[in-house]
Amino acid sequence: MSESPTTARPRAGTGALAAGALVLAAALAGCSSTPKDETAGMSTDKLYAEAKDEAAAGNYERAIKFYERLEGRAAGTLLSQQAQLELAYLYYRTNEKAQALATIDRFVKLHPSSPAMDYALYLRGVVNFNDNLGLFGKLSRQDLSERDQQASKDAFQAFKQLVEQFPNSTYTPDARVRMNYIVNALAAYEVHVARYYYRRGAYLAAANRAQQTVQDHQQSPSLEEALYLMARSYDRLGLTQLRDDAERVLRTSFPDSAYLKGGTRGEDKPWWQLW
Repeated sequence: MSESPTTARPRAGTGALAAGALVLAAALAGCSSTPKDETAGMSTDKLYAEAKDEAAAGNYERAIKFYERLEGRAAGTLLSQQAQLELAYLYYRTNEKAQALATIDRFVKLHPSSPAMDYALYLRGVVNFNDNLGLFGKLSRQDLSERDQQASKDAFQAFKQLVEQFPNSTYTPDARVRMNYIVNALAAYEVHVARYYYRRGAYLAAANRAQQTVQDHQQSPSLEEALYLMARSYDRLGLTQLRDDAERVLRTSFPDSAYLKGGTRGEDKPWWQLW
């Protein structure tokens, strides 16, 4: 039986409803295209294992995402603490120093009695540690007086705290080595700045920087040169008593010093020039 014209004619408003349905379908299709959270069904142990595997494979960005999710899901557990420390290390490896330090600071604040506190302090020191400190060949095109050493000082303080609070930690021996390196490098830096000032005729500034090395780094290999710079600078300033005092300490402490062979006064020879 054929439909009558009445039954075949669309009802009023049917077109509007159809258009609305199309819009809704399009919206749902858009939602379905949103990337799913691939970690949604993972247990915390599985998530941790996946994060470690990604990190080991060098996929740091992906590992970071896993650790970030793990930290939230495992909140209040040792696994969450581990995730924080792993995150800090990966931020460091991806040159996100500010994020690494912020994560460590948050860890230290939230977990002061954590069994991993020694590692947190060690990692804080490593993040701040400047591997190029003391390698002054790279500074030949820089104004030494403007080079910031704060990161190295922060590293020293972190290592010092580790050594004092956790003398038996696995990380303490390496921290001691790094502390010694930092001290010697900072002393060498002070001497290089003193050279910089001496070269430009700023003899008082040169004497002050050399004196700073003598006061703060008496066991440093840079002490010998610092004393020589002091004597030369005081001589240029006409401060004969201070000059003689510096020279006397130099002769007493380093009787075979090569700096003394040509005399410490009246020379214009650029003995200090490395570049």
